[in-house]
Amino acid sequence: MLKITHPKPQPTKIAIDLKNALENLGVEVEMEAFDGFKYVDIEIPKAKLDIEVDGVHHLTNSEQIIKDLNRGYWSTKDGYNTIHIPNEMVSKYLKEISKALAEASKIREKKIHVHLD
Repeated sequence: MLKITHPKPQPTKIAIDLKNALENLGVEVEMEAFDGFKYVDIEIPKAKLDIEVDGVHHLTNSEQIIKDLNRGYWSTKDGYNTIHIPNEMVSKYLKEISKALAEASKIREKKIHVHLD
């Protein structure tokens, strides 16, 4: 069987800023996590949450919209949910977004543990 390898992309500065902000709030994250189908900008494994930090073309290019919808299928199939956040929002509201994501990830993590116990 032929295995297709995907080169690991370089994270953007904005994604790195969000990663650092989340880590400063005590959230364990993985940058450019590969799920077997695609790379995810930021993954919070304990909360089964994928974060995509997107440029405007993710909202203005119909082909990209379809690709993103298809990509989301693979995350959901593995029990993950994906949130897409535009670059501009992360740049403008980094503190607020990282705080809300940190709180949401803790809530999700608790719910996941309840279902596993």
